[in-house]
Amino acid sequence: MDFWQLTIFCKVIEHKSFSRAAEAIYLSQPTVSSHIKDLEEHCGFRLLDRLGKEVLPTKAGELLFSYAKRILALRDETESALSQFRGITKGALTLGGSTIPGGYILPEVIGRFAKAHPAVQISLIIRDTRDIADGILNGDVELAVTGAPLADPAILQEPLFEDDMRLIVPTGHPWAKRKSIPLEMLKSEPFVTREEGSGTLKSIDQSLTDAGFDPSDLKISARMGNTVSVCEAVKCGVGVSILSTRAVDRDIQSGLLAAISIEGVDLKRSFYLTRHKKRTLSPLAEAFAAFLKQTD
Repeated sequence: MDFWQLTIFCKVIEHKSFSRAAEAIYLSQPTVSSHIKDLEEHCGFRLLDRLGKEVLPTKAGELLFSYAKRILALRDETESALSQFRGITKGALTLGGSTIPGGYILPEVIGRFAKAHPAVQISLIIRDTRDIADGILNGDVELAVTGAPLADPAILQEPLFEDDMRLIVPTGHPWAKRKSIPLEMLKSEPFVTREEGSGTLKSIDQSLTDAGFDPSDLKISARMGNTVSVCEAVKCGVGVSILSTRAVDRDIQSGLLAAISIEGVDLKRSFYLTRHKKRTLSPLAEAFAAFLKQTD
């Protein structure tokens, strides 16, 4: 049993397919199958069941998978620690980002960090806040930036950046020339919102509730799985929405959308540096966290 066999084994389980795993790690499917066969012979158990087009772990496979993930994470942590001891930031780091920080903040920060540390390999997973939290809990994500506070006692969060959200309307909308609208006017317009689990949705609901407005009074015309879809829906006249100004800045500057304040509603929120409370960050993750905190 070696690291490479464990890596291939984990990829097959994660992708539920020999062919997709082979594509992900740039090997042929027969090579992947050969490594899995050697690993099963070493362990003395069948580790994977081939169920039609899907590959699933056996009970023995589930057990090995849980340990393999920890072994590979510890390998990466060890390499980072040794590299740091030599004064070199090197290794692999998996980051998580909810939609806004993942799409509009982290790529630029990662670019600057990579220029300073060219030996580093960074993977960025972009999901909604709840999914990113699940990734942290199961060890797939070491460090993340999310757009909503989480109540899970195993998650540690630290405010990082402030975000300004506004009511977003297309430029041809009757409200487009206004600087603000009364809160009650929201009830009269179709509203495009994000899906459940979104940090943006959670923040909007909290801000409206704090202002004495029941979010269930909104006339929801559509629910979208990401911010880009919300922006396009607003531009197409599906409804108005509340979004981060970071996400719509280009559309505002180009005259496609307008951003408006809502009277009596504080739409500012924080983005949070998010990690597992009890797991020790690798030296590389520590270095990236420190770099993030220096970002304006």
